Order: sequence, then structure tokens, then C-alpha cells
Amino acid sequence: MAAENSKQFWKRSAKLPGSIQPVYGAQHPPLDPRLTKNFIKERSKVNAVPLKSKKASSFHEFARNTSDAWDIGDDEEEDFSSPSFQTLNSKVALATAAQVLENHSKLRVKPERSQSTTSDAPVNYKVIKSSSDAQLSRNSSDTCLRNPLHKQQSLPLRPVIPLVARISDQNASGAPPMTVREKTRLEKFRQLLSSHNTDLDELRKCSWPGVPREVRPVTWRLLSGYLPANTERRKLTLQRKREEYFGFIEQYYDSRNEEHHQDTYRQIHIDIPRTNPLIPLFQQPLVQEIFERILFIWAIRHPASGYVQGINDLVTPFFVVFLSEYVEEDVENFDVTNLSQDMLRSIEADSFWCMSKLLDGIQDNYTFAQPGIQKKVKALEELVSRIDEQVHNHFRRYEVEYLQFAFRWMNNLLMRELPLRCTIRLWDTYQSEPEGFSHFHLYVCAAFLIKWRKEILDEEDFQGLLMLLQNLPTIHWGNEEIGLLLAEAYRLKYMFADAPNHYRR
Repeated sequence: MAAENSKQFWKRSAKLPGSIQPVYGAQHPPLDPRLTKNFIKERSKVNAVPLKSKKASSFHEFARNTSDAWDIGDDEEEDFSSPSFQTLNSKVALATAAQVLENHSKLRVKPERSQSTTSDAPVNYKVIKSSSDAQLSRNSSDTCLRNPLHKQQSLPLRPVIPLVARISDQNASGAPPMTVREKTRLEKFRQLLSSHNTDLDELRKCSWPGVPREVRPVTWRLLSGYLPANTERRKLTLQRKREEYFGFIEQYYDSRNEEHHQDTYRQIHIDIPRTNPLIPLFQQPLVQEIFERILFIWAIRHPASGYVQGINDLVTPFFVVFLSEYVEEDVENFDVTNLSQDMLRSIEADSFWCMSKLLDGIQDNYTFAQPGIQKKVKALEELVSRIDEQVHNHFRRYEVEYLQFAFRWMNNLLMRELPLRCTIRLWDTYQSEPEGFSHFHLYVCAAFLIKWRKEILDEEDFQGLLMLLQNLPTIHWGNEEIGLLLAEAYRLKYMFADAPNHYRR
């Protein structure tokens, strides 16, 4: 019985332990070809396909060539009693291990030879995060080759902004203290917000270059239309809207267990843990419960679209901003159980209503077949063809469709492409701009694409282009980069929005 179970286990396993597999990109083969009958055939098959073809390849060819990675039962019909498997004895394993150790010892003794050997290997698949990272990697590798036993000297680089540190405020991650100009801007905001009737037009002008962290929560509530401009009405409005939201919870949330709502709730339940998985704040069970309630209530109150993957990302900026109203320190590792129940209820309700206001302007992005996104991607293609014909023709040459990378840009409002701190800064401007999330976002996407034109033109096949566009190196971006991106987007809007035939070739 034990032998039978053991046999079934190896039948279920994808690969037999110790089986010979080609190692892509390796300098030395794992085994001498003479030790096995099948290795020469396998190696010839691998070498028959170049790592980076200069010929244009289509999406269907790319999918066909990589589909084997998703096959589950490929090896169930393999004969493990074949002679090729019988040659894998202990002597072969020991000989192979000795050969590998000898090769590595040669590399360590003669680093110059290793360097010249590896320079011929293809390096096109290495992703450089930024120019500073590339310089750092080159300098560090040279230092290791010259002085392998000495400690590397530190390089005078600019302060690196952590991946998720201070997601609510970049200025606290190594930037200088508040300048006189920033203090003046903060005072201007406080005067506007404390006036009897806040001038919303003036507030939008002040908010376009960014909103100070101290006044961002109340500014976002006003700009989204959730809070009235009259200061005397704000307290009652907040109280009424928060009670209304929790009335929806009492009325509808138990229906998540009903059959016609189970699919919606199940999808929300799957997507919530995937929301910003690198930020501990969003992995707390209490925060995930809040997100589930917000998304479920929104979905059943908007049956035309219901819940669509991607909407879960749109909650996070509002949640962080309204949480920062009660938390002085960094919020990324803050334990929300330290807040009172009333505070958590206020944050949850305000996040729901502000997200609802945002989605009211772009709901056609999430209705059946998502026509809003289809139109925006088509508009982006037309805009890029007029702004930068070389980039546009480069995509056409290698059969890259805009929908393959820009769908996510429209569906998630670039949230998957930028750190959360950058999204918050971007939304300062979106809420200040008329139709910012729908119309102005198009020009931001165009500016964002042209930002990487050199990297795009350097890629000369379908796979490389798609990998670049889906993993753009924005990890170190902050307020400065977003400010430049928005300025370029505004320039494009000024030149092209009101002149459909302007600069048409």
C-alpha cells in the first residue's frame, strides 16, 4: 500500500527529483551531454529558439511559446523507468557536483576571465530600476572585481525614498523640513478652509500643485463634493452621511450570504488581501473587514456595474488620507485597533462616500464590457500617434496593442504603476481639475507613456516591450516626478484637447 501511494505521489508531481532540465541563461551545462541520451536533444531544442528575436512576434505567438508554463498534467505520461532516468545514479551526481565546484573555483580565481566571458552573454532581460541604480550596480561590480575582500565604499547618492515608507507624506522620508513657501501655502489653505463659505474655485487653484498633509482630509472632502462649503453645515452633514452609511450596513450587509450576492462577495473577499500586499496596514484583519463592507455596499447600490476588479484599489488613498487625520506618525505600520470605534466608523464612512463620488464620474469604466475604458484606450492611441509618431509606429511594428498595457492604467487610474504616496499626490490635482479622473487622466497617461520613450524604443521585440510597460521603474518616484508628469500632461491638454485636428499628420 505504501509503495502504491508513493508511486501515485510521483505521478502527481510535476518533475522527478534529479531529472535533467535545461537551465536558461546558465554559463555551464548542469551535466556532461554524454551522461544522458536525451540531453543533446533537449539542448538543441533550447538553442533553436533565440532568447531575443529581432523578428516581430505577435501576442498569439508569445502566448503559444509560453503556454507550457501553465500546463498541469504534462508529465503524467512520462515513463520514469526509461534508460535516461536509470543513468541518474550516485556516481553521476557526485561527478556533476565536482564539475560545478571546479567551475565556480575557476571563476573566483580568475575574475577577469569571468568578466570577459559573461560580457558575451545576453543581458537584455535585466531590468534597471533607474539611472542611479544602474550606476550603483556598475560601480559596485567594478569594486568587487578590483577588491574582492575589501568592504565596498559608500557612494554619494541622493536619499532613496523607501518603497512604502511614509505613504501618506513623502516629506517625512528624508526630505528637508517645511520651507517658508510651504508654510505660506499651508496658512493660505487654513484661511480658505476656515472662512464662512469656502471659495471652492480658489481652493482648487491652491490644490492643483499639491495639498499639505495637515489639511488634506478636509480639502479632499470639499473637492469631492462630500462636504458643503458652508462651515456651519459641515458637522451636521458629516453626522447625517455617516449615519446613512451605517444604515446601509444594517440593511444590506447580511445579504452577502444570499445566493444572488455570493459571487460578488466572494470576488471582493479574494481581492482584498491582494490590495497593496507590501503595506502592513492593509493586511490587518480589521482594515480588510472595513474594505469588504465599503465595496459590498457600493456594489449592491450600483447594480448597473456591480463590483469589478480594480475598484478595491480606489479605496486605499481615501482610507490613508482620512486615517492620517487621527494619526501623527507614519500610518503604514499603524495598528488600527488603537483607534476608538467612533474614529474607525468616521474613516470608513468618509472613505465610502468619497470613493462613491469618484466612481460616479467614471462609472462607465465598470459597466458591462467596460465601454469607458475601451474609449479611453482608443483615445490614448490616437493622442500618442499625434504626440510621438515614432513611439506609435514602434508599437505597430512589434504588434503591441495599447489595450494590452493601457487597460490597467485606465481601470486602476495608474495605481498599479505608481507608489501609493505618488497616487495621493496625483489625486490632489485630479480633484482640482474639472473631470480630472475621467478626462485629464487621459493626458497624464499619455505623458506617462512618453516619459519612457527612450526605454520603449530600445526594446525590439514584443515580449520586451510588454515586460517594460507592465513593470515600469517608478519605485523611487516622489512629489518632484509627479509634479513634472502633471506639468507635461497639462501642456498636452492645452495643445490637443481643444484642437482635435491640431498637429494632425
